[in-house]
Amino acid sequence: MNPIKMFGHLILKQNSGNMKCVICKTGTMHEGKVTVTLEKNGSIILIKEVPAKICDVCEHYYLDETITREVLKRGKEGLLKGAELEVLKLKVA
Repeated sequence: MNPIKMFGHLILKQNSGNMKCVICKTGTMHEGKVTVTLEKNGSIILIKEVPAKICDVCEHYYLDETITREVLKRGKEGLLKGAELEVLKLKVA
């Protein structure tokens, strides 16, 4: 079985304070929203308005553990429905 491909970078623990980007090493992370693309077995799931920390230089993003779980859950639900292309908005309490 192919793993789900997620474009972007995930972190499991949320860091406090100003975090530097581990990709470009110069940017500072700020709060924002991104669109996450999940792809598996020819299916594409787009999840919009996902809260993330975004680098102000290279625009790479990081998701915290709770958001990552929710994104992967929604992606799995889309795959189980047999969606070839699905676009969702993430609603977080």
